[in-house]
Amino acid sequence: MEIFGWLGSILLAVCGAPQAHRSFTQKQTVGIAPSFLWMWFLGEVLTLFYILFDKYSLPLVVNYAANIWFISVIIYYYYYPQKS
Repeated sequence: MEIFGWLGSILLAVCGAPQAHRSFTQKQTVGIAPSFLWMWFLGEVLTLFYILFDKYSLPLVVNYAANIWFISVIIYYYYYPQKS
């Protein structure tokens, strides 16, 4: 059963990677609502704290930490777009 937790966490952890990569290569983020980004970011951070301090599970820690990284890249290029 643990394999399902790992597979699910890996898929959820990397689902933000395509948008983060696109934002990084284009140096901008177009069409994403800032409220979506901030709710996603805060949800990931708060859940990571919960997982770390109460219900530690390595697959979930990997998931939330990766998502926080990807969301941070997207937020950066949302607020600091660079024209190509």
